[in-house]
Amino acid sequence: MSNYTNNTYHYNPAPLERIIAMLTYLNCWIGFIWLIIAALLKKEIKPFMRYHIFQSIFIAFALFIIQMGLNLLVSVIDFIPVINKIVNIILNFFTTGLQIFFGYSVIQAFILLILVYLAIGAVLGKYSYLPVVSDIIKQNVR
Repeated sequence: MSNYTNNTYHYNPAPLERIIAMLTYLNCWIGFIWLIIAALLKKEIKPFMRYHIFQSIFIAFALFIIQMGLNLLVSVIDFIPVINKIVNIILNFFTTGLQIFFGYSVIQAFILLILVYLAIGAVLGKYSYLPVVSDIIKQNVR
């Protein structure tokens, strides 16, 4: 977790802002609704909130695109006789075979841990850093 050196990033967020920023990682729709409410009320959203809201929406969108791409890839691979069996064994291993964390698969647990890390950073008033995603958000959210 790091604070960026830009002056706009040296801001101590209010408790409500921290809570909303944390909740956006649990469900990106909360942040999206917060953006709509702010637009309707013509209120400016502080950089801290904007950063976390857009980062959570970006992560949710990226996970959706990755999931759809992998589903398409698996659908295509299903037509290849021997490889489809190997791919299905690997997918079953990572998605249902290793339920290590409260019934979550390895991939789900990894994503959950990343989201918990980002949410904790938001509650602490920090600009949580996720290597590629945070750089993209920092460059595009002003």
